[in-house]
Amino acid sequence: MRRSIAVLLLTLIGAPAFAQRLPVSVRPDHYTLAFDVDLANKRFEGTETIRVRLTQPASRIVLHALDLDFHEVTIRSGGTTQTARVVLDKTTETASLLVPKAVNAGSADIDIRYGGALNPALRGFYLSKANGRNYAVTQFESTDARRAFPSFDEPAMKATFDISLTIDRGDTAISNGRLISDTPGPGDARHTLKFATTPKMSSYLVAMAVGDFECIEGASEEVPLRVCATPGKRELGRLALEMAGQILTFYNRYYDIKYPFGKLDMVAIPDFAAGAMENTAAIFYRESDLLADASTASLTTRKNIATVIAHEMAHQWFGDLVTMRWWDDLWLNEGFASWMESKPLAAAHPEWHLDIEDARSSQEALALDALSTTRPIHSNAETPAEIEETFDVIAYQKGAAVLRMIENYVGRDDFRRGANAYLAKHAYGNATSEDFWTAIAAASRKPVDRILSSFVNQPGAPLVMVALACDSSGHMLGLTAQRFSLDASRMPAAAHWQIPICRKYSNILGVSCTEMRTDVVTLPGSSCPSWVFVNAGAEGYYRTAYSSEMLRALAPDVEARLTPPERLSLAGDEWALVRAGRHSVADYLTLIRGYGAEPFAGVLAEVVQRLDTIRTQLAAEAERPGVEAVVRALFSPAFKDLGLSSPPGDSDDRRALRAVIVDALANIGNDAPALAAARRRVDDALSGGEPLDRDMADTLLRAAAKHGDAVLFDKLVQAAEKAKTPEEYYQYLGALADFEDPVVIDRGLNRLMTGEIRKQDAAWYLRRVLAHPNAGVNARAWTFMKTHWTELQPQLSISFADAGIVASLSSFCDAATRDDIKTFFAANPRPAAARALEQTIERINGCISFREKQGPALREWLAREPTR
Repeated sequence: MRRSIAVLLLTLIGAPAFAQRLPVSVRPDHYTLAFDVDLANKRFEGTETIRVRLTQPASRIVLHALDLDFHEVTIRSGGTTQTARVVLDKTTETASLLVPKAVNAGSADIDIRYGGALNPALRGFYLSKANGRNYAVTQFESTDARRAFPSFDEPAMKATFDISLTIDRGDTAISNGRLISDTPGPGDARHTLKFATTPKMSSYLVAMAVGDFECIEGASEEVPLRVCATPGKRELGRLALEMAGQILTFYNRYYDIKYPFGKLDMVAIPDFAAGAMENTAAIFYRESDLLADASTASLTTRKNIATVIAHEMAHQWFGDLVTMRWWDDLWLNEGFASWMESKPLAAAHPEWHLDIEDARSSQEALALDALSTTRPIHSNAETPAEIEETFDVIAYQKGAAVLRMIENYVGRDDFRRGANAYLAKHAYGNATSEDFWTAIAAASRKPVDRILSSFVNQPGAPLVMVALACDSSGHMLGLTAQRFSLDASRMPAAAHWQIPICRKYSNILGVSCTEMRTDVVTLPGSSCPSWVFVNAGAEGYYRTAYSSEMLRALAPDVEARLTPPERLSLAGDEWALVRAGRHSVADYLTLIRGYGAEPFAGVLAEVVQRLDTIRTQLAAEAERPGVEAVVRALFSPAFKDLGLSSPPGDSDDRRALRAVIVDALANIGNDAPALAAARRRVDDALSGGEPLDRDMADTLLRAAAKHGDAVLFDKLVQAAEKAKTPEEYYQYLGALADFEDPVVIDRGLNRLMTGEIRKQDAAWYLRRVLAHPNAGVNARAWTFMKTHWTELQPQLSISFADAGIVASLSSFCDAATRDDIKTFFAANPRPAAARALEQTIERINGCISFREKQGPALREWLAREPTR
């Protein structure tokens, strides 16, 4: 599953507090599923046969079921048919099938007739709406197949599936298998579609979509490809179809096992809680993550669509072909797909600089791992709420970062051999973390098992402190590792890592790598370098700390000798040390003055983000003009060079850099000319003038909304309603959350109550306002949410919502709001956001401490440093 820019791990459906794993004495082999879908009445009826194997006699068979109406259940075995009594347990989401006489060990068939509602919660078999009509679609990960059919709804309970759907005559259906028959009836107004038997797979990967979908077709590597959407949007799938073909070709070269599922459908769903879902051979997407106008799409949208497609297609091997045995190893799905997604794109588009994106992703994971409330990659998860919590930065970004580090350590060829051996051994089955690192260790003949187990099975990340000493015989490089924490007073229990360390030296070309097996290591050398950079390639998953002397020696060589990912890593690590109180914000500000001429947007965006934090969280009201002046002095020269418009033939690099520079000047530097120019450009576009440059639209709209009024708000609402592409729609909708005028803020929030904002976007919109850097804006949103909590539930009750809403409250930096948040969620508990709440409280406490520790240093630096 892919998290999108519109949904970053959201969960607001009150998930049950308890669940259980099913007995292993009964396992499914095959499901025959027939659905009669009544879109008009928002219901479905199901007829199901499950062929199971029993390892011992049983008079009670337990499977999963939730919100289903059982009509009749029989169990056939050994020529005997028994009617089963059904006992439902909503707490454990199970149905117990009880028969008078024990079913013998061996094969048995369970026949079930049942029914259910197409629910509005965007999970299970649910109702979607578009073009004034109903659609029926599925979203089963992680534990929601049980809402559509009684099932053994656990990843290790793999089986094959035969699926048929009886639907309205004018509609079609899409599922995992290829369509093998389309039969009229029953009745003149219906027809029945039957799909080919699926390969052996987990229940959460079953997919169904019913409606008037229209598709465009293609092929790659002799695999039929389709992109499907609702009427009027089919042609917006051309870009995705082309990208999918290229990505499939790459994967078929990388993997020894060719794409194994015969065909691949990619379907844009009108209402979808996640970004995308990797259903076997039938991937479902949010429209914004699949559809775009190829002639006008921005670079950001192109990269996003390509990345999401690559992520979901990678899952067809890592996740679908080989599936984690249980949810505690979710990273074997999501970390792998997040690691793999950049490979085909980097090969096709080196100009996208995806190594910088990977480095930023690692920084995000390291930031979370600096909290005492982080978790290990491999974490216990038993209940549906606990399972939902594992879909986080640790599973995705940290999982990917650790894989990049291991790949860099053992070498790409050995890593590839090990990954392919892992897939071959566990194809159509399940695997664990141990299975993976055993395969890589065998292929590379390196101690990957020791290294990976230290990063997978314990929380946090190491800080490697670097010391360099020289004498007449050469140098001694001293490395000391300890767990990095933002709060020394809450230092977690000691942890020890086996760390691959790759180094580059001031006076030596090339890179040297070794394994840091103990917490203190001394490495001798024959020469005396002026500096050593110990995370060459920015591939290591650890923080680094250098002495002031070494940073001064490194500074003149940063641009010439460090790659863009290394520069990003250096700035990110120094910022983390400032947040932890180990280094001064004054030193950081002095360091980043050298980034004003940084040519890569991805690197500069990291610095800009930290400057925004300094302005909004660290600087007192009286000091903010000083910080804004620093930002203007830092970026005005680049703005003069780049301007506000993209001339013909402008490179992607310059276009991306322009957006970052203008955003920094207007929204952080509060630069009056930039703000005024942005407002003029937006007003002209909204009045029928030249359309906004798609690569600049987000930046310009945000700048215009900063001091925008009700007139502009109304124009943006109208523009969103008339938007012709998902990209355009979300640019306008997102801008509605950027206003700072109290009256306009309230108007935007009230649209959540009226349903003017689609259910799939409601939590995203609320999060965006709650996370606004302006303290007045987020405080107003927090008051609104508390006041209208009950009324908001129908709009927010979708899969993947709680954790994101709770995490957005990390924008606060005061004790009173922190305590209010704790009190509110004590009275309104959200089980799927329990860890997110702990992390939010810790982040707020960290912000308060950051302000206390670094505030004086900022004031002193602003007083003594001239604005240049």
